[in-house]
Amino acid sequence: MYAKIYTLEDSYKYKGQRKRLVESLQSKGITDERVIQAMLSVPRHFFFPEAFWSKAYDDAAFPIEGGQTISQPFTVAFQTQLLALKPGARVLEIGTGSGYQAAVLSAMGAEVYSIERVEELFRSAAEKLKECGYPVNVFLGDGTVGLPSKGPFDGIIVTAAAPDLAEHLKVQLKTGGRLVLPVGDQSFQKMVLIERLVDNKYRRTEHGDFKFVPLIGKYGWTN
Repeated sequence: MYAKIYTLEDSYKYKGQRKRLVESLQSKGITDERVIQAMLSVPRHFFFPEAFWSKAYDDAAFPIEGGQTISQPFTVAFQTQLLALKPGARVLEIGTGSGYQAAVLSAMGAEVYSIERVEELFRSAAEKLKECGYPVNVFLGDGTVGLPSKGPFDGIIVTAAAPDLAEHLKVQLKTGGRLVLPVGDQSFQKMVLIERLVDNKYRRTEHGDFKFVPLIGKYGWTN
């Protein structure tokens, strides 16, 4: 289990490490000022086991419970930048994981809904987000089917490697909404952006190569 909030401290040390991390992200092409400010404000070490806080501001993924990972900060920033969110946007995250990506979205002023299928992660992320003051709506379930009861969404972000889920997730977007997901096999993916233009017209673009853990569920790699 993660450490309780009373053991957590966002000291000048961690703020300085966070600033240096964000500067490195900017050098790699992160330009959205709202993404930058959210990455500066969210203490990533809060979403790590306390024994590994020293690793929290490396620009690297890190293993967590359930065979999953907390995504590399560049990947979090890159996917979030592709969403092009406005304040108050309604966003669906598929794969809550540690809760860090959801915290970044919440820090940007988004209304966040997040689905996690691993119960251990669901419980720890929901607890940590609540303790840290991020009002994220966390659900236990199969994220590959989306969350149509809470849609439509301004943005949908998938945080694990998927077969092409676009066909059944894109209909949960509002007009003008964006779906960001890594599509490919279990070892190599392209970052795909789907934009809902008008009615049933969509635009699809690709934005570089990435590597994620496999997405599991009805429309994932395995049930």
